[in-house]
Amino acid sequence: MSLVLALWLSTVGNAPLWFTMLDLPESNHPGGWLGIAGLGLMVLVATVAFLSLVIWPRWRKLAGLVLLAVAAGNSYFMASYGVVIDPSMLANAVQTDAREVRDLLSWSMLPVFLLGVVLPGWWWWQQPVQQVPARALVLKQIGLAVLATLLMLVMVWLSFENLASTMRNHKSLRYMVNPFNTVYATTRLVVGQTAHASQAVQPMGEDATLLGRVIDVNRSPLIVLVVGETARAANMGLSGYARDSTPRLKQLQNRGELVYFSNVSSCGTNTQVSVPCMFSGLGREGYGKTDAQFENLLDVVQRAGLAVLWLDNQSGCKGVCDRVPHTETRELKDPELCPDGECFDEEMLRVLPDRLRQLDTVRRARGTVVVMHQMGSHGPAYYKRTPTDFKVFMPECRSHVLQDCSGQEIVNAYDNSLRYTDHFLGQTVAWLKAQKRPTALVYVSDHGESLGEKGLYLHGMPYAMAPREQTNVPMAAWFSQSMLTHLGWDRTCWLGRATQPITHDNLFSSMLTLTQVKTNLYSPQLDVFSACPSGLRQAQGAVTPWPIRVEL
Repeated sequence: MSLVLALWLSTVGNAPLWFTMLDLPESNHPGGWLGIAGLGLMVLVATVAFLSLVIWPRWRKLAGLVLLAVAAGNSYFMASYGVVIDPSMLANAVQTDAREVRDLLSWSMLPVFLLGVVLPGWWWWQQPVQQVPARALVLKQIGLAVLATLLMLVMVWLSFENLASTMRNHKSLRYMVNPFNTVYATTRLVVGQTAHASQAVQPMGEDATLLGRVIDVNRSPLIVLVVGETARAANMGLSGYARDSTPRLKQLQNRGELVYFSNVSSCGTNTQVSVPCMFSGLGREGYGKTDAQFENLLDVVQRAGLAVLWLDNQSGCKGVCDRVPHTETRELKDPELCPDGECFDEEMLRVLPDRLRQLDTVRRARGTVVVMHQMGSHGPAYYKRTPTDFKVFMPECRSHVLQDCSGQEIVNAYDNSLRYTDHFLGQTVAWLKAQKRPTALVYVSDHGESLGEKGLYLHGMPYAMAPREQTNVPMAAWFSQSMLTHLGWDRTCWLGRATQPITHDNLFSSMLTLTQVKTNLYSPQLDVFSACPSGLRQAQGAVTPWPIRVEL
């Protein structure tokens, strides 16, 4: 019966793979069809070998149902959103909270699981389990696995040239083969988490000190860093988008109070990777090459003596805020801004004054850094991210299944969420302006989003093959006049970097400049404010090469 299960998994259970293969230019001729058939046979014999190793009589029925459910679930999300199942996507799914899971569930999943799990699962469960002597069973299972593996290797050798070319040109295919994509991603995730759990967090910036010392809570600097969610630069009015999706930020820019960085690339394509990476100080390459745990920007500025606060309206800080004071809005029950147990981003601004008062007074007298992690434009339920008063672009998609909506309805719902982010940032700036102390705001999104371009929706594609829509993100900075005076800057010194290509790697050193934290981790090459006068750079002394060296 395992052979029947293998045949089902390699054909129906891999439907998105085969439909994708048929759409490739390389498949539009008889040779391409033969290539698909050859790959199909390889997937089949590989599945036979896999099942021979994992399907044993004692747990045969349950294991078969699990594999059917995995294949059906993977197929649904790959076909619906154009995503692939790789380690970062699985990690993102594991970190997803109940609110986000609800957004991904829809009635359209019902027929998929009925046809892909219930019906074949019922047949599978009815099949009798034969009792075979242990030694004979082991020889049979291992022998079949070895035979299937040898056959697969022969087929790979015979078709290596065409197969290697196709896989090299279309890298996403390697993450679409059920159930091997899940097995690979799960193994990588478990090994990585096990390694993390057994390692102590390694310190960074142990030499961190403040360049200046303010000893008055009412005059010390307050810097707010807003981490946006799923905002892509292409739909920002500040980027030249045809729609006015950022009217309040545009007003600030026109008055010369705000600088917009128009060519920014993210550290990853999902929150699980991008948020820890942008705060890590290791750079994207360094962060991706090590499983070790390091302290981050917040640890460094806290060690220097500043007060630090993380406010979260998302699914958590992904470990970034573990060692600093933090609050999650899911704990709050605001009837106005938290309907149905999910808060709009303004809730963070509402609780901010009270949370600031709870911070250590001595640290606040030196300065404060606040991070607000938005819900932003998190999909697929973009319409839920916007209060009714901010639904400017209509009609909008109100379905969790984006394929049920027209392309324009999807864009309308997404643009409305950006319009609300613009309002939230405008309100935050207005609150900062009302403070009597030096204040500043920095906004940068964690990653972008696909809205149907090239058949892709949402985000999370492997970085090497991700479209620009998922990696090109908005970034902006605003400074009060008292902050400019405090830093000794004018309103033009940063303009030279505003249009140059920068990445999340630039955030670490740029925030060190704003917070006036001295450490040899600082890199002037990655400081977007490096053209502005700063006693900090003269005080840094020798700096380490960038990226920071990591012992692997």
